[in-house]
Amino acid sequence: MIRSLFVRAAASIVTAALAAAVAAQEIRIGLTGTFTGPNASVGIPYRNAAEIFPPTMGGVPVKWIVLDDGGDPTAALKNARRFVDEDKVDAIVGSTSTPTATALFDVANDSKTLQIAMAPVAIPAAKSAWLFNIPQPVPLMVSAIVEDMKRRGVKSAAYIGYADGWGDLNWNAFNKLATDAGIKVLAAERFNRTDTSVTAQALKVFAAAPDALFVGAAGTPAVLPHVSIRDLGFKGPVYHTHGAVAGAVIQAGGKAIEGALMPTGPMVVTADLPESNPIRKVSTDFIARYQAKWGPGAVAPFAGYAWDAQLLLDAAATRAIKSGAKPGTPQFREALRNAMISGTEVVGTNAVYKYSEADRYGVDERARVLVTVKDGAFRLFRP
Repeated sequence: MIRSLFVRAAASIVTAALAAAVAAQEIRIGLTGTFTGPNASVGIPYRNAAEIFPPTMGGVPVKWIVLDDGGDPTAALKNARRFVDEDKVDAIVGSTSTPTATALFDVANDSKTLQIAMAPVAIPAAKSAWLFNIPQPVPLMVSAIVEDMKRRGVKSAAYIGYADGWGDLNWNAFNKLATDAGIKVLAAERFNRTDTSVTAQALKVFAAAPDALFVGAAGTPAVLPHVSIRDLGFKGPVYHTHGAVAGAVIQAGGKAIEGALMPTGPMVVTADLPESNPIRKVSTDFIARYQAKWGPGAVAPFAGYAWDAQLLLDAAATRAIKSGAKPGTPQFREALRNAMISGTEVVGTNAVYKYSEADRYGVDERARVLVTVKDGAFRLFRP
C-alpha cells in the first residue's frame, strides 16, 4: 500500500516536472481580432485560419491564445494587456481592424513585445521598434486604383469612407495620389461602421457628378455606399479598398455590387498566377488546408494574412531558438524581433515579405493585383 502510494507520488512529481519542462519551452502567441460586431466578416477568417495553425513554431510547441475584441479598441487593449501581464506571450498578433490594431502600439512598445498588426496601420517612427504590418500598406494598394482610373481617362472622382483610422488612411493616400495624377477630387464624405444609411452622403457625391467613386470602407459595411450611389443612378466605376475583398461583401451586395473594382493580394486569384510565381505554391497549399477544415468555396485574403503571420513567426522563431534564447523571456522576444528585421525573405500567400529596421511593411508590388466582382465572384481584372 505504502509502496503504491510512493510510486504514484513519484509519478506525479515526474509528470509535473515534465509539464514544467514543456511549458518552459512553449512559445505563446496572443491573437486578438474582431470576431463579432459589424466588421466580423473581416475578422472571422483570421480566427478560422488560426484553427489550422501547426502545433509547433520553430520546432517548439506553440500555444495560441485567441480572444475576441468585437471591433472595440478598448477591448483590444484589454486583451493585449492580458496577453502581456497574465499569459506572458512572446508576440501579439492583431488586431484585425485599423483602430483596434493601433490601440495596441503602446502595450507592445512598453512591454517590448513584438506586435504584428493584421490590418493596415500607419506606424509612427517613434513606436516602430516592436511593430510590424502584414496587410499591404494603403498607399501601395490605392496606387493600383489611381493607375486604373488614369488608364480609363477618369478626370474627377469622389470619396466616401469610414470616419475612423481606416477611412483616414485611405482618404489621405487617395487624395494625394489622385491629385498627383491630375484627377480632381470633387467630394469627400464620411460615415460610421454601424450606420444603416448613407443617403445624405451619397446625394452629395452624386450631385458633384464625379467620373468615379472610391469607397474607403471594409467588410459588409462597404456595400452600403456602393448600393446607395447606384440607386441614385451613378454609372461610373466604383472602387473599394482591399478590406472589402470578402465573400460576405458579395453576399450582402448581390447583383448591385457587380463590377466593383478593388486591389487585393494574389491569393484571391491564385489559379491565375504563373507557375513560376512562388506565391502560387504557398497559396495553393494554404487554400487546400483551409478548405479541408472549412469546406469548399472562396477563401478570403484575411485568412491568408493570418497564415502569413504564423509563417513569419515560424521563420523568426527558428532563428530565435538557435540563438539560445528561451521562450517566455525578454531575450527571446528580442531575438524574435531581430529575426523579423534580418532582411530574410519569407514567401506567403499574399506577398513575399522582407522586413528590415527601416521597413516594417515588408512588401512590394508583387503583393497586389486588381480584381473585379463578376458573376458573384472575385476575378482577376484584365483591362
